[in-house]
Amino acid sequence: MTTHTTYTPHTFTPLNSGWTFTALNPELAPEALRDRLTAGIPATVPGEATIDLLDAGLIEDPFDGDNENRQQWIGDIDWRFTCEFDWHNDGNDRHDLVAYGLDTVAYVSLNGLIVGNTRNFHRTYRWDARPYLRDGKNTLSVVFMSPVRFSDTEEQRRGYYPHTEHHAFNQIRKPSYSFGWDWGIDVANAGIWRPIGLDSWNEARIESVRPLVDVRADGTGVLTVNVDIERAGGGRLMSPGDVHSSKPAVPFMVHVGGHDVNLELAGVIAQGCNSGSITVEIPDVELWWPRGYGDQPLYDVQVSLGEHGEAQWAGEVGFRTVRVDTAADETGRPFQIYVNDVSVHARGYNWIPDSAFISQVDDARYSRGVNDLVESNSNMVRVWGGGIYEADEFYAMCDRAGIMVWQDFMLACAAYPEDADTRAEVEAEAREQIARLSSHASLTVWNGSNENYVAYSEWWGYKQALRDDDKAPNAYGYGEKGWGDYYYADLFPSLLAELDPVHVYLPSSPMSFTKFTDANKDIDGTMHIWDVWNRVDYRKYLDYTPRFADEFGYQAPPAFSTLTRVVHDDKLEPFGKQMLVHQKASGGNYKLARGMRSHLTPGTIDEVSYNADGTRNWLIDTDNWADIEDWHWACQLQQAQAIRFGVEHMRSLEPVNAGSLIWQLNDDWPVVSWAAVDYDGHRKPLWYASRDFFAPRLATIQPRVSDKAREDLSWEGNPVAPDHLELIVLNDTLAPWAGTWTVRRMTLAGETLASTSFDVTLDAVGHIGLPLPADVSMFGDATNELIVATPSDDAFARVIYNGTDVIDQKLEPTPFKASAEPADDGYALTVTATGYVRDLFCMVDKVDSAASIDGGLATLLPGESVTWHIASNATVDPQAFVAANVLRCANDLKR
Repeated sequence: MTTHTTYTPHTFTPLNSGWTFTALNPELAPEALRDRLTAGIPATVPGEATIDLLDAGLIEDPFDGDNENRQQWIGDIDWRFTCEFDWHNDGNDRHDLVAYGLDTVAYVSLNGLIVGNTRNFHRTYRWDARPYLRDGKNTLSVVFMSPVRFSDTEEQRRGYYPHTEHHAFNQIRKPSYSFGWDWGIDVANAGIWRPIGLDSWNEARIESVRPLVDVRADGTGVLTVNVDIERAGGGRLMSPGDVHSSKPAVPFMVHVGGHDVNLELAGVIAQGCNSGSITVEIPDVELWWPRGYGDQPLYDVQVSLGEHGEAQWAGEVGFRTVRVDTAADETGRPFQIYVNDVSVHARGYNWIPDSAFISQVDDARYSRGVNDLVESNSNMVRVWGGGIYEADEFYAMCDRAGIMVWQDFMLACAAYPEDADTRAEVEAEAREQIARLSSHASLTVWNGSNENYVAYSEWWGYKQALRDDDKAPNAYGYGEKGWGDYYYADLFPSLLAELDPVHVYLPSSPMSFTKFTDANKDIDGTMHIWDVWNRVDYRKYLDYTPRFADEFGYQAPPAFSTLTRVVHDDKLEPFGKQMLVHQKASGGNYKLARGMRSHLTPGTIDEVSYNADGTRNWLIDTDNWADIEDWHWACQLQQAQAIRFGVEHMRSLEPVNAGSLIWQLNDDWPVVSWAAVDYDGHRKPLWYASRDFFAPRLATIQPRVSDKAREDLSWEGNPVAPDHLELIVLNDTLAPWAGTWTVRRMTLAGETLASTSFDVTLDAVGHIGLPLPADVSMFGDATNELIVATPSDDAFARVIYNGTDVIDQKLEPTPFKASAEPADDGYALTVTATGYVRDLFCMVDKVDSAASIDGGLATLLPGESVTWHIASNATVDPQAFVAANVLRCANDLKR
């Protein structure tokens, strides 16, 4: 008689209730709290110590005021989390204790016996719990070592490795940002940040599934489903050739469905093996495209063990090919991404963890963030390497929305040890995350590290005195300890070749293919632009020819309601005590003031102000803003103008430029930062500007150098100044466009001074530059004139080119009439221009902190009107939305 083994789906029982936690070294805490910390405090799992302390009323909101400074003791404490649970053997072969996220250095015990220990926030841990479980009541305990003291101890043991910020975050596999960053609060704490529980199963379980896709030239989709299992008896990863093993063959089934496809195929994991694969071919497969280039069809994939078992793994795949062109050309080396053999212009943002307390990031926050990307016309997001590998749902949302994902490995802004322990942890972490994420259609680029090659080049090599276990001295008598290049140059490429050979890999960001000598070169590969913001005026963007700018940004405060929710200085001003707690960038508010010079305030960025005693005046330009609300608006406007200037320049260089990723989309707490959307979800003016300059079809007017000027002057070896303006028209879609552009030079009052028109035909993914005639492009009075380019249909937005900056422009201070009235689900705001209105914006959060608005940063010519919808459940006087401190424009800074 033939018998069939039944591989039942494993049953995960979360242990998420009844937890308490205590401090093991309460003497490091404030004296008033020590008894409570010793007696035990209710804990939420998943959660974190700081959130539990807040929920228990033992600390105040860490984000509020300067509480951060008074709560640093939390990161110095060793915490014990404990719970009791009942367990009875249900007859399964295996019972595993599984921790999906422990932060970070922990010792796990069950009924007083050590089950295992952890050293890595970014890993899942699984232990066979059978020797430790007992029928009835069981006690689970997780002891976390202080991350601050542990990293300091490791630095003393290993020696110093350069890093940014003030903690040795590179000595511990914990998210770097949790120790504080130049936009982030320092709240390094501990906790069970993802689910923990018991996993019960029989015979075998699916350990991982990697469904990798390809598309043949004839349109056939090829899906290779790789299945790894663990057997209940243990002894994993035996050689495929060990056919004499007692481990029997394990059949598995793969089902692929969706889009008129319903396939079921049988595979087998051979005797003695723990891995198998099966290939599925789908003729005329529907292709997945990045947003703006096509649709995002996803096919369901289910994998089960046994011939008729229930699905034990389920996911979705999108069929597309991804490659990158880095071959040298006449400019340098591109970093051009191709999806389905179509060149894609990447536009979007960098993403940081969406809260300083990562356990607080739920699907709703992910949904809001991905929606911010979608509605800003972004098609790519970069998950930055100082944060975390995000939850599965984040990537699934990107799959569905057509948002390409650039995924960093979690190594950022530091040298990293290459000792055996760290190598083992990084490899285990990378294996798990590659296997977990490789199936996502949105995943496009793997990136080895953030700014680590640039940092290394600035350290002039990382040379230290040798220890006995270091490699031999070099020819100069110095040795160089491993600093992380092993991971970027060797480990990650080899793991991706083994586990995920279908995606693009970049060793570091920025990466100019010269490795250490000039890693941030604009004409080669990818680059970060940080002299703008830190040192120079944003007009400096024009000096760069970035092939792919994957990090650049400009700061601004959060929405006014977000700012005043946490900053309570007696006088609200840019250099107040609590204000500066919520400004983490070195000299940040000084840089904000300096950057406005010649744009919104008098002077130039290079001018230096001194006090009467000869000392430098760091409070430069602050006297220009007697009203803090004017300062706040000016900062937000400056951020939008600076990044709009930079991105439109970069996009005008297409196809030489292949991408622009702004730093950053989101915040992890209420702070003055580079974010386009603040922690409370309010979209800054920058976000509304990006919705315009990230449009798939974009037109912009840019200065250009004519061929004649280049021929006449370039021989002198000096840069050639632009001698004319061009209308650049870009079509980053697969649909051709034909139409007419009318370009007028006109006064601010609306009088046309000169005009011209162009008949334009653009192919799919096409670009054209149209030189403007002198009578249109040459201003008679730049302070009172504009150039306006208008398309013949609404496939493109109108272009307005200002003759000069706000500070010099002859703007009427109050150039509009406005009214608001109740409407469905909120209010309708209508603005009619009586003069030229530059960059109109309504700060609806000042009226209702929960309100949002569907428009912003619009520019109106005399006589034009715009109506925006304000979503709000608050009952307020509608006229509050047209108050002078709520309805703002660039003009009112001239008052």
